[in-house]
Amino acid sequence: MKIRKELWFGFILMAAILIPTLFFLPAPWNMSGGQLGLFMLCLVVVAIMLGFPTAFTLMGMGVFFAFLAYRFQAPAPEAWRQTLMLMVQRAYAVMTNDVLISIPLFVFMGYLVERAALIEKLFKSLHLAIGRIPGSLAVATLVTCAVFATATGIIGAVVTLMGLLALPSMLRARYDVKLSAGVITAGGTLGILIPPSVLLILYGATASVSVVQLYAGAFFPGIMLAGLYVGYVIIRAWLNPSLAPMPSKEEQYVALPEWAEKLPGGRDRLAIPAMVEALRKGSAGISSGKLLGQIGLALAPVIMVLVPVLFLYQAATTVTLVDTGGMQEIGAVAEQVAAPSEGGLAEPPQEGLQAPPGSEPERPAAAAPTTPEGAQPAPAVAFSAPPPTKTVPAPAWFWGVAALGLAMLVVTYSLLTGERFQILKLLLGSFFPLSALILSVLGSIIFGWATPTEAAAMGATGGMALAAAYGRLTFNVVKESVFLTAKTTAMVCWLFVGSSIFAAAFALLGGQQIIETWVLSLNMSPVQFMLLAQFIIFILGWPLEWTEIIVIFMPIFLPLLGHFNVDPLFFGLLVALNLQTAFLSPPVAMAAFYLKGVAPPHVTLNQIFAGMMPFMAIQVLALFLLYMFPDIGLWLPRVLYGG
Repeated sequence: MKIRKELWFGFILMAAILIPTLFFLPAPWNMSGGQLGLFMLCLVVVAIMLGFPTAFTLMGMGVFFAFLAYRFQAPAPEAWRQTLMLMVQRAYAVMTNDVLISIPLFVFMGYLVERAALIEKLFKSLHLAIGRIPGSLAVATLVTCAVFATATGIIGAVVTLMGLLALPSMLRARYDVKLSAGVITAGGTLGILIPPSVLLILYGATASVSVVQLYAGAFFPGIMLAGLYVGYVIIRAWLNPSLAPMPSKEEQYVALPEWAEKLPGGRDRLAIPAMVEALRKGSAGISSGKLLGQIGLALAPVIMVLVPVLFLYQAATTVTLVDTGGMQEIGAVAEQVAAPSEGGLAEPPQEGLQAPPGSEPERPAAAAPTTPEGAQPAPAVAFSAPPPTKTVPAPAWFWGVAALGLAMLVVTYSLLTGERFQILKLLLGSFFPLSALILSVLGSIIFGWATPTEAAAMGATGGMALAAAYGRLTFNVVKESVFLTAKTTAMVCWLFVGSSIFAAAFALLGGQQIIETWVLSLNMSPVQFMLLAQFIIFILGWPLEWTEIIVIFMPIFLPLLGHFNVDPLFFGLLVALNLQTAFLSPPVAMAAFYLKGVAPPHVTLNQIFAGMMPFMAIQVLALFLLYMFPDIGLWLPRVLYGG
C-alpha cells in the first residue's frame, strides 16, 4: 500500500519528537517532576498529530499528570481529591471568564452574514468596480476575502465559499491555477489577524491582555498584510499579463436602467451633473422624486467619509483630564485565576470550593436607617459625574486621514459616470452594509464605547438585521446558524478548559521552571529571544492549528516576556501575524484542504501548495516589517489609550 506524502511527513515529524525525547530523558518511572512535564508536552503534540481530539487530549493528560504531581507529595486518595478539585476550579475559572462571552456572539454574526447572500453580490460588484486594474478578479477576491473573513473569522467557511464562488470565475478568465489558489487560501486566512478575530480574544484571555488594545493594535497590521497581498497580485499581473488576463469589454459591460438611458450624455457623462441638469430642465421625462432619490444615493460616499472623520475629530480633540484606568480593564481577565499563562499555580484549597479570587467578600449588613413607621428606606443611589475633558487642537495624523478621505472623494466623483454610478449602487447594496456593520462593531470597541461582549451582541443583532433586509432571515437559517455557533463555541470552551488543566499540570510538575531556566541560561538578548520564539511558532504552525498553539504553547512563552522586557501586546500581534502560517504551511495546511474539497478535479493539491508559497513569503515580510517598525501595531493603541 502506497502511503501519501503528507502521512510520511507526519510520521517523520512524530519520530523527530519521540526519538530525542526517549533518548535524552530517563525512563518514565525514573523521571523527576520537570522531566515528566517535558514528556507530557511531547506526548500531547504526538497525540494531536495522530488525530485525537485536542480538547479532551489536553484534559485527559492534564488530569493524569496532575495526579502524578500531587502523588509525589501526598497519598493517592488525597492526590485524587486535589486533582478533581483542580479540574473543578479550572472549569469554573473558564465559565466565569467574561472575555469568552463575545466568542459565540461574533461566531453567530459570521454565520448569519455567510447565509445572507451578501458575498456573491460583493464579489461581483467589486470586480466591476476595479475591472481596469491588472489582476482585477484576483484583487476582488482578496478584498472580498478580507471583508468576509473580518465578518466571520471562520477560515474554513471563507476559503470554502470563495473556492465555490471565485475559483471557477478565475479559471474561466484563464487565470493561472497557482495564482488563483494562492489568492483564495491567503485571503481566507486574513480573519486570523484582522479584528474581530477569535484568535485575539483567546490570546487576550490567555495572556491577560486587553482585547480592546489587541483589536486596536491588529488593525493596521491586518490592513498592511492585505495591502501587500493586493500589491503583489497587481505587480505580478502587470509584469506577466498571461497569469491574469484583463477582462473583456463584454465582461465589464453594465446594463443601465431605462431612466438612466434618458439622461443627457448617456453612460459616459458624469452622473451627478447629468441628473442635476435633467432635474433643472425637466426634459428627460424622469420624475423629480426619482432624480432626487438617485442624487441622494450618489452623495452616499460623502456621508460615509464625513461621519467617520467627524467621529475621529471628536476622539482626537477631546482629552480626558482624569485617568480612570478603565480602558485597560475592558476585555482583560480580572484575576489571574482565569489565565493559564501563570506559572505559579497554587494547590487547590483543602476545604471545599471557594469563590474565585477577586470576587467580593460577603459583608455584614449595615444598620437600617431610621424611617417613619411603615415606610421603606429609599435605596442609596450613587451618581458619578463624567470626568472633565478639554479640547485640544487636532493632531497631524487626523489631518492626514481627512486629506486621504477628501482625495478618495475627489477620485470617486471624477470617475462617477452613468455606468460607474450603477456599479456604485451595487456596492451600496453589498460592500457598504457589511463594511458599516464591521466598522461599527470595531469602532465601538476601539473607541471604548462598548466592551467586546457588548459590541459582539450589537454585531449579532446587525447580522440578523442584514439577513432580514435581504430576505434571508428564515427559521432554517437561524437554526443552522445557532447550531453551528453552539458547535464552534463548545469546541473553543472545552479547548480552553483542557488547556487550563494541562497548563496547571505542567506548572505543578515543574516543566515551566525547567524551560525558563534553560532559556535564561542561554543569555540571549531580547532580539534573539523574539527570533527564537517566532521561529518556534512558525515551525509549530506546520503540524498544529493556531488554537492548539495558543492554548498549549503561549503559556510557556508568556512568563518569559517580563525578563526580556517584551510587551505582551506587541508579542501577541507578532504571534497573530505569524500564526497564519498554520493554515498556509504544507503539508498540514488546512486552507489547502478546504480549497481542494471544492476545487475542480484538475486542480491538484501540489498546485495549491505552490500557489501558497509566495503568500507565505509575504507573511514573513510583514512579520519583519512589524518587528522593525513596531508603531505599525502600537501607534493606534498608544494614541487612543495613552502609554
